[in-house]
Amino acid sequence: MEPFKPFSGSMVALPINDIDTDQIIPARYLKVTDKAGLGQAAFSDWRYDADGTPKPDFPLNQPQYQGAQVLVAGHNFGCGSSREHAPWALLGAGIKAVVSTDFADIFKNNSLKNGLIPIIVDEETQQQLISLAQEDPMAKVRVDLEAQTITLPDGRAVPFPIDGFSRYCLLNGVDQLGFLLSLEGEAAGYEAAHPAPITTI
Repeated sequence: MEPFKPFSGSMVALPINDIDTDQIIPARYLKVTDKAGLGQAAFSDWRYDADGTPKPDFPLNQPQYQGAQVLVAGHNFGCGSSREHAPWALLGAGIKAVVSTDFADIFKNNSLKNGLIPIIVDEETQQQLISLAQEDPMAKVRVDLEAQTITLPDGRAVPFPIDGFSRYCLLNGVDQLGFLLSLEGEAAGYEAAHPAPITTI
């Protein structure tokens, strides 16, 4: 995983509440173990007709939103069953951050482990971002994980919460296993300094 760096990106709005993981990536794609190509399957049932033809009214299919890196969603994004494929699909579609007023815990944790930033904002900010995305597809926001802020086009910086461990891993480009392995030397030093007591029978 690459270290997460600040970026400025345009937005695409999907102002629907309670978007669950089966809508983000339908269950028929869960047999896939390779992330490659999952981006095309993101929101597949909403995005394509039965014959695979893209639906022109779905935002991700519209030319003005191609290249958008920030998805602005409705309330309770990522609810439903646990599947790591959901953040894989969003990342594959070019999305680096999702903005909502709240996220399902399992989706949020899966996202943080895979480099997708779930940004929680208040409802007023959410509605402002939805309006901006719909009215001006060229409008950009800046996401700064280190500062834990999303900066709107008008210059207003809105803070967002993230737990310290996930923030450290994302900023340093390490997953949980990588973090543990990085402590191997310290663990060995501790064991050497604290040998197990010898027991006698």
